Amino acid sequence: MSEATSGFTGPDFTQGVALAAIKDGEMLLGHAHGERALMTRRGEEIFAFGASCTHYGAPLEEGLLVDDTVRCPWHHACFSLRSGEVLRAPALNPVSCWRVELREGIAYVREPIASERRRVPAVSRMPESIVVVGGGAAGNAAAETLRREGYAGRLTILSADEFCPCDRPNLSKGFLSGSASDESNLLRSRDFYLEQGIELKLNARATSIDTANRRVQLKDGTRYTYDALLLATGAEPVRLEIQGAGLPHVHYLRTLADSRALVKKAARSRRTVIIGASFIGLEVASSLRARNIDVHVVGREARPMEKILGADVGAFLRSLHEAHGVTFHFGTTVDSIDAQGVTLQSGERIAADFIVVGIGVRPVTALAEQAGLAIDRGIMVDEYLQTSMPGIFAAGDIARWPDQLSGERIRVEHWVVAERQGQTAARNMLGRRERFDAVPFFWTEQYDFGLAYVGHAEHWDDAELDGELEADKRNCTITYRSSGKKRAVAVVHRDLEGLRMEVEFERSSRCKFPPPEPSDSRGPTNAATMRA
Repeated sequence: MSEATSGFTGPDFTQGVALAAIKDGEMLLGHAHGERALMTRRGEEIFAFGASCTHYGAPLEEGLLVDDTVRCPWHHACFSLRSGEVLRAPALNPVSCWRVELREGIAYVREPIASERRRVPAVSRMPESIVVVGGGAAGNAAAETLRREGYAGRLTILSADEFCPCDRPNLSKGFLSGSASDESNLLRSRDFYLEQGIELKLNARATSIDTANRRVQLKDGTRYTYDALLLATGAEPVRLEIQGAGLPHVHYLRTLADSRALVKKAARSRRTVIIGASFIGLEVASSLRARNIDVHVVGREARPMEKILGADVGAFLRSLHEAHGVTFHFGTTVDSIDAQGVTLQSGERIAADFIVVGIGVRPVTALAEQAGLAIDRGIMVDEYLQTSMPGIFAAGDIARWPDQLSGERIRVEHWVVAERQGQTAARNMLGRRERFDAVPFFWTEQYDFGLAYVGHAEHWDDAELDGELEADKRNCTITYRSSGKKRAVAVVHRDLEGLRMEVEFERSSRCKFPPPEPSDSRGPTNAATMRA
């Protein structure tokens, strides 16, 4: 098939590519079997795999090769070159992978490599039943990982939500703005859980854990026994405690139901007030402006996100939103709410048809406290994400873990971190001894502006801007340091630099302790060895 008739760019890999065209450490873009594909050489091995990330479709040719993996430039998902398997969230599905045949100096892409469920390594006692409390990022990732790793025992997700696990970051972005469909927001269909043998119980609120008899009890009295338990209850929005805070037009955004309610309200409204200039508040402002809603944002700070991202980014974000018609009210807060709008502490009135509150979240730890687990601004876990109670693990927004890079215990409310912790906790429930050492990562999208953040700088004393933030340039890196040590970076239109910093942080962290025991679980491979 020629390039002109296929609609693809680059060579047809099934027709063969000269070895000289496949450079070590570089990716060659082409196509195979009706889809965009990449070929690369790592040492004396040749690999062929799909060119689009299965998360949001990012072009992997703009990503980074690290050992025998490829990382997505947008949201840092990671795939195996050998099998196409997704190794790290936020992607859930593998990329295509094909066998490569070498013949007379030509590499040919042949048939697909069929993914195989891994075989669970032998341990002294495999859990017969695993219960996951929480249907968010960490809980869903854990359940999927358990099945992917070959666990065949009873597996239950107890979710307090009324919907299947959804793409929570998109609730304040594409879904709220109207650019993403309702159907696209669910991570998996209900049928997926049935096919995987995962018992997904919705509207199932756990109220207590009997650690002696290893049972979780629900609000309705139902009990679930477990051999291993993962707590992934996440966080809940901090509620306003002022006059009028309980009125029906006051909204919070955490669940799919919350976002649907906002979409419905926005469809028949003209004006809103957003209380809080955090990421959630700014993303909601951007999405509601896309629906032509008049938006006012109220915040205590002088600039949006200055404490986290610095004065330069804070000033830029303010000008970005003001250019799109948002009105800010900084250095103040809301004193009261009524049916017609809000009253600020200064006495100023702002008319609004509905109010959105985004003043932070707090970890949901009541269940862990009842069970007697160690708590300190979150559930205390070790480097394997196990709590103070053997057999009980915690992951996601509730977990406070020992971060090897900073040397501190940290708790991070990021979607990708939660998913990766769910993956690590799942493997450790099966007897692996896998340290959680992933570098925190998050991203924000506001209008046509995107920023990715790698690392964790809860406190910093220097924010160095390299590049430009102006609207016509927007190409920069902001480096955050504490006592001269690099703690985090934010990148704008420098995706590859963000990936390289992720690897740098990982390697800096791992040099502080020996690597975990190797595990032979690579499965099938698409690699062709050049000596063949």
